[in-house]
Amino acid sequence: MSPSRSPVGLDHRLDVVAIGNAIVDVLVQAEDRFLDDHGLSKGAMALVDEDQAQRLYGSLGAGLETSGGSAANTVAGIAQLGGRAGFIGRVRDDQLGAIFSHDIRAVGARYDTPPATAGASTARCLILVTPDAQRTMCTYLGASVGLDPADLDLEMVARARVLYLEGYLWDSEAAKRAFIAAAEVARAQGGEVALSLSDAFCVERHRESFLELVDGHVDLLFANEVEITALYRVNSFAEAVEQVRGRCRVAALTRSESGSLVLGGGDSHLIEPVTLGPLVDTTGAGDLYAAGFLHAYTRGLDLQTCGRLGSLCAGQVVTQLGPRSQVDLRELARRQLGLAWEPLSSSQAP
Repeated sequence: MSPSRSPVGLDHRLDVVAIGNAIVDVLVQAEDRFLDDHGLSKGAMALVDEDQAQRLYGSLGAGLETSGGSAANTVAGIAQLGGRAGFIGRVRDDQLGAIFSHDIRAVGARYDTPPATAGASTARCLILVTPDAQRTMCTYLGASVGLDPADLDLEMVARARVLYLEGYLWDSEAAKRAFIAAAEVARAQGGEVALSLSDAFCVERHRESFLELVDGHVDLLFANEVEITALYRVNSFAEAVEQVRGRCRVAALTRSESGSLVLGGGDSHLIEPVTLGPLVDTTGAGDLYAAGFLHAYTRGLDLQTCGRLGSLCAGQVVTQLGPRSQVDLRELARRQLGLAWEPLSSSQAP
């Protein structure tokens, strides 16, 4: 890393702890006509209520149900790479809540947030994948937005080298308070704070508070080209780069087929994209980029290598349906980049 990076506490047992929406993804292949018939904008994320979600789901064929949510996907990727990761997010004590809890623990991540026993049902995201591999998301946030400071496992937060915050959850006032409380604990214990801007529409809704969050609490920022230009209200990526430079320790900015740009320590690192096969589904590409980046980062590797591992993980996940890798990411990193880590022992597991 750059010389300006302060060391994180080496005694922390968890590499990354993430706070985000606990969502069950329902992936369904759909034709463009379906989007038109239902007034959906291709490639966008729309918030829907539970009745709308049920009507859309009932109009489609069979789907693949899997634990999802942006930050949860990142945590799953880190665990698949061999990292020690934990997740904080709220589900309801219902069938989808059980699916979410099982899936995230099954990949080796720690998840201890108690399910809610009343109120909204577990969140779900209907992901419509069109033949061009674009995904259009209809999200019912349900129980996930009920997260508040009382749900935080501050002992787990305090043991994180990096606390990773999901921008999508910024829609909830209670979740905002939870974010700030967790960030203060992480910083006090020598950890770093990372933020994913998540979505351009999310950025537009909360631009001023995101700017305050980036300037006041964030060490690592993850954003794509559209999100970072929306944050600074500029007309070009180059202008956004100049705006964000120096505002946080590291900024990892993804640009789809143009790869990514990583800023840190006064330097810029251009990362080439990785193509491992035909494009199938872009769901989770940004989440897996963050997973690869953070896994390398928490092992003290240089920013170029962090970006390369992020690009590799993103390049793999877009060759399949769904946001959780169906291949061994640790083996992929060894084969493609020559990176190797020892498997976790039972005493090291989260």
